Amino acid sequence: MIRIFFMAMAFWLQALTASAHEVQSAIADFVTQNGQLRMELRVGIEPLMAGVNLDGVMDTNETAASDDIDALRALEPAALQERLDARLPGILSKITVTANGTALPLSATDTTIPPVGNVALPRESQLFLTADLPDGAQTLEITWPAEYGSLILRQMGVEDGYTGYLAGESSGPIAIQGGDALNGWQTFAAYIPVGFEHILPMGLDHILFVLGLFFLSTHLRPLLWQISAFTLAHTVTLALGALGYVTIPGSIVEPIIAASIVYVAVENIVSDKLHRWRPLVIFVFGLLHGLGFASVLQEFGLPQDQFVAGLIGFNVGVEFGQLTVIAIAFLLVVMAQRVDKGIVDVRTGQVVYGVLALSFVALGWLLNGPAFTETMGAGAPVFLLPLAALSVLCLLAASNVDRLHAYRRFVATPASLAIAAVGAYWFVERVFL
Repeated sequence: MIRIFFMAMAFWLQALTASAHEVQSAIADFVTQNGQLRMELRVGIEPLMAGVNLDGVMDTNETAASDDIDALRALEPAALQERLDARLPGILSKITVTANGTALPLSATDTTIPPVGNVALPRESQLFLTADLPDGAQTLEITWPAEYGSLILRQMGVEDGYTGYLAGESSGPIAIQGGDALNGWQTFAAYIPVGFEHILPMGLDHILFVLGLFFLSTHLRPLLWQISAFTLAHTVTLALGALGYVTIPGSIVEPIIAASIVYVAVENIVSDKLHRWRPLVIFVFGLLHGLGFASVLQEFGLPQDQFVAGLIGFNVGVEFGQLTVIAIAFLLVVMAQRVDKGIVDVRTGQVVYGVLALSFVALGWLLNGPAFTETMGAGAPVFLLPLAALSVLCLLAASNVDRLHAYRRFVATPASLAIAAVGAYWFVERVFL
């Protein structure tokens, strides 16, 4: 069991210390004027040039072509442009555009490639694409291939223009004259999964922060105070950030988010009580987490006519994601807490957690494959081995119930230590690397 614990923790730390936002959605803004479709596509072009299937991938480091992608990102714009010219027709041929049932081949009129930056991070290039519309065209339909990841598609220059999120599916018919915007309830419903997905599985930094709040105490009241402060704070800055009233560069926000993870985890280690200043500190950190959420929402885009509905839907999705994280953690540790309080028999706790640890390891091996990765964005061990590690910690707590505060000593403190280590790594990476 101890061997399982250390193996699971090693996998967990390796997975979490990877960049959490490596693969980003492409963004396409299009207009239809004077018988022509014109599209501005912003995309990390290097993975597409390397032939990587981005379907369900969160980090290109997980792919076999990771070195090829980094090599392309290291090329100066002129050198990359030369290679792109040869490959671009093949890349564009997989993006299907039809108008009234007629296929429209896309062609590039210009490209803009940024200077070389950190090769471990995406470089967003701009492609300016055109296609001639057939006479009398009333609708068009765009299909984005799943292997290119996800696309935020926005219709510009018309009232009630289309906005959609495509990941291997068709936009459906889009009226060229506009009018395909979602109504309030449709917008609200459409943005809930966007918010949820930003927590599970994509928001590893936000997940760790929420878990840091969870591991402070076994009592419900401290958790409610902390979650309430965090929710109120990030809701405020999410709205202000989405409206454009508050803008702070990601180079500032992201390191502070990492520092917030370290803070809550370290305080869990040195104290098991909710000090009066902690909700206030969490509120301040929540303001910065809200700006992180807002940056995602700004990238995705909110329809002007349904701005409030989309904003609320996104925030509801974020809250559902956070509550799901807490629910999973609570269901896993609740028996260890009850054993520690003498409510549940020690032998029962040992058997349950022993079976859970072995089951999570087995499932991590059995479920690992392309289907799981495409659905969750990472391999099964990334999700299931941390649960195995937490089960082993709970097993240790149940086996040492005769020790004072066994749950805190064998579960809350080691888990918080692991969270602090990851947060510290992210802070150093985001500031210095």
